[in-house]
Amino acid sequence: MKIGTPMEVEAGENRVAMTPDSARQLQKLGYECLIQSGAGAKAEFSDAAFEAAGVTVVATADELWAQSDIIAKVRIPTMGELDHLTADKTLITFFNPGGNEEGLEKAKAKGANVIAMEMVPRISRAQKMDALSSMANIAGYRGVIEASNNFGRFFTGQITAAGKVPPAKVLVIGAGVAGLAAIGTSTSLGAITYAFDVRPEVAEQVESMGAEFVYLDFEEEQQDGAATGGYASVSSPEFREAQLKKFRELAPEIDMVITTALIPNREAPKLWLADMIASMKPGSVIVDLAAEKGGNAEGTVKDEKVVTDNGVTIIGYTDFPSRMATQASTLYATNIRHMMADLTPEKDGQIVHNMEDDVIRGATVTHQGEITFPPPPPKVAAIAAQKKEKPKELTPEEKRANEVAAFKAQTKQQVTLLAVGAALILGVGLIAPASFMQHFIVFVLSVFIGFQVIWNVSHSLHTPLMAVTNAISSIIILGALMQIGSGGFLVVLLAGISVFFAGINIFGGFMVTRRMLAMFQKS
Repeated sequence: MKIGTPMEVEAGENRVAMTPDSARQLQKLGYECLIQSGAGAKAEFSDAAFEAAGVTVVATADELWAQSDIIAKVRIPTMGELDHLTADKTLITFFNPGGNEEGLEKAKAKGANVIAMEMVPRISRAQKMDALSSMANIAGYRGVIEASNNFGRFFTGQITAAGKVPPAKVLVIGAGVAGLAAIGTSTSLGAITYAFDVRPEVAEQVESMGAEFVYLDFEEEQQDGAATGGYASVSSPEFREAQLKKFRELAPEIDMVITTALIPNREAPKLWLADMIASMKPGSVIVDLAAEKGGNAEGTVKDEKVVTDNGVTIIGYTDFPSRMATQASTLYATNIRHMMADLTPEKDGQIVHNMEDDVIRGATVTHQGEITFPPPPPKVAAIAAQKKEKPKELTPEEKRANEVAAFKAQTKQQVTLLAVGAALILGVGLIAPASFMQHFIVFVLSVFIGFQVIWNVSHSLHTPLMAVTNAISSIIILGALMQIGSGGFLVVLLAGISVFFAGINIFGGFMVTRRMLAMFQKS
């Protein structure tokens, strides 16, 4: 079968759904690859590069649609593009099935199979095909770059001969894929970064990236994002008021705001209101990544940059991935290639559209003349983090009672062991000679001390110091060396075994020490 990629007809779209590298991988799956001439030019992939990868370059879009069995593209197809579909064709693209009823009906009438890349379920096995996350990652990164381009100061703080430069303060609203990418970029540039999200489980991720999570003095039971496909759930009016109150407190101090709060097929919630914008310092920047659905900030204009009366710049671009077309095309083409790998289990260049597969079924919006959107929940659902019950806080009296009980139990155990040990030693002493008892008592005491000093040490304390201590403690080898020259065979055998094991302790201790210290050396 042939898989083809046409040039995107959307104005300003620079991405392409196939790259020379992805084409080589598709050919290994048994497919013949076609591309429209100039389709990759805006993403820095020339026709010559495609030809070198074994791709057939087709002159026009009509020819490409006619010759291809599978069409891979980026943007939502126009009605004109859908006219090219037939019952034996498969279309893989962003489709927006929740808001594209006309397109669904057209694809159904044509009898074509349509796979919507934004409908790939967010389960572990499908991460490699998650085009939404790939593009959101780029949008978050590029959003910070756009903010820095419009911000008149450094991100990182500096102390120079000309004076001290304070670090910029960045607030990221929404810690999804785009938000985490923005946080990572902002912290790496040296800004003091704050982040907010209604999902409590993301606080640890935010803090692990060097940002400060903004907590609210408000408690509300929030649904775990894993149970809702990785998206935040709608909050109560009371929670929203507490959220806005916290934003009003932060607004005068924040230099840049990156808003990413968006739930698919919903209007973007207004989170950064006009009074907050009015309280921001002149020269501050807001990058609204939810501009396509109305924006999180009041005053956002889709695909435009506006400056408010108090000098705050609001950026509402919706083409951030397209502004990094080479990288975006590489990631998206890889997502397509992984989807094709799942559709081609035999690697024989033939699609097997298995509607029992969670990923394929979830992403398919029309199949054999039927609309299959919305899909059923995947059989393998994301596992939401289970809320841990807080341990009951004990009263001082209960704590004291527990300590006394533990002390009594430990004392009873130790007394029992000492009594049993004393009885055994006395029993041996009744039948053994005095010379044997001298050595036996020293042996018992050595075992006891060794157990307490070495065996009971926690593994987390096995440091270079511990390794050296092990080596030095093997001074007991002297006793074995003194006995190794005696005449008795059994004594010589036991002394030899003692020397062997003590030698392991000595040499091993110093070797471990050297290796552990080498980990902290530059060369």
